[in-house]
Amino acid sequence: MRSLEQYIFPHIGRLDISILRTSHLLAPIKAVDAETKHDIARRLQQRVTAIMRYAVQNDILESSPANDMSGALTTVKSKHHPALPHERLPEFLTRLARYRGRLITRIALELTLLTFVRSSELRFARWEEVDLERAIWKIPATRKPIEGVKFSERGMKMKTEHIVPLCRQAVSLIETLRGLSGDCEVMFPNDHDPKKVMSESTVNNALRVMGYDTKTEVCGHGFRTMARGAMGESALWNDDAIERQLSHIERKNVRAKHLDERRLMVQWWADYLDANREKPITPYDFAKKRRK
Repeated sequence: MRSLEQYIFPHIGRLDISILRTSHLLAPIKAVDAETKHDIARRLQQRVTAIMRYAVQNDILESSPANDMSGALTTVKSKHHPALPHERLPEFLTRLARYRGRLITRIALELTLLTFVRSSELRFARWEEVDLERAIWKIPATRKPIEGVKFSERGMKMKTEHIVPLCRQAVSLIETLRGLSGDCEVMFPNDHDPKKVMSESTVNNALRVMGYDTKTEVCGHGFRTMARGAMGESALWNDDAIERQLSHIERKNVRAKHLDERRLMVQWWADYLDANREKPITPYDFAKKRRK
């Protein structure tokens, strides 16, 4: 909402929605894009599209002026991490529930999905980092190296401590995990040597066992894309809080300010996943139901 108040409402907020055209919607979004704030521009486009969709669904408009906005923003080249659209979440969650590999592997999959952390941040996690009473996971900037394990000193990619609030579902998973690996230093030990950690290919291998092509359909890193897209489309969350949850930006003097909002955010995402276990629901429609 704050990004709309900052970038969109000053330009078109006083206009009657019935006279809005695609050009009206695009003008402020393209202005943000021109300032090289490409991620913010893309999210504004998603949110404006969601608002126009709501107007059509509630007979406020006959058609959406946002339908023709695609292709108007700068295309930013980035490493491709395939991610599933929300329509396929029920299928994915069903396959995940039926996964018959190691329980630790399934927990790794589910925690990656629930917390949006990167592969190394999860695989090298130590039990001392988790506080289940406070429902937080503090990922340090660097970790104590594990002998014979490459890159085990890796902590946060951004090289500063990152606090990950844990939803109820994540806390429950970690409690189960403690019964499996609680006597080890690491949370996700290697199945052959408990002093070492889970292989970096474990999550993607499990996805392939579940029937997914990790190059074209979904990969472990793609969970971050899925969460980011859903939170943006819901139009519920402050952009800064979303970026901090994804640990794209993190400064000690502001992180506490957003922690409460991020805690609500991760719980919303977990509940949204639960809502998709039987049939698909869009992030915007789920957010609308929660507002009632």
